[in-house]
Amino acid sequence: MISELEAFYVSKEEPVRSTLLALRNYILTYDEAMSESWTHRMPMFRFKGKLFCYLWVDKKTYTPYLGIYKGIEIDHPALDLGNRNKMKVMYFDAEHDLPFDILDEIFKMAIKLY
Repeated sequence: MISELEAFYVSKEEPVRSTLLALRNYILTYDEAMSESWTHRMPMFRFKGKLFCYLWVDKKTYTPYLGIYKGIEIDHPALDLGNRNKMKVMYFDAEHDLPFDILDEIFKMAIKLY
């Protein structure tokens, strides 16, 4: 039997599944202090035990995205606040390669907040 966390990834259709798994791998290998958990019914990532980011898929557009917990404190054009109070998100086109250079920029800024 698979865990709810594993089921989240397995239940997605391609190419969204591959995008989410690539993001998961990126996050977990970005720093050894990153960890993953199943919190609030979604994959959450913690940096040194503190909430850092999460992965989700937009229900209307089926677009995968990364939510940054302290996103309100990060000024980067790739992050969108939308109607949120604190978190900003970055959407990904599952048909294209992930923009790892932009992710590196955002993660460098976010890590400094911890």
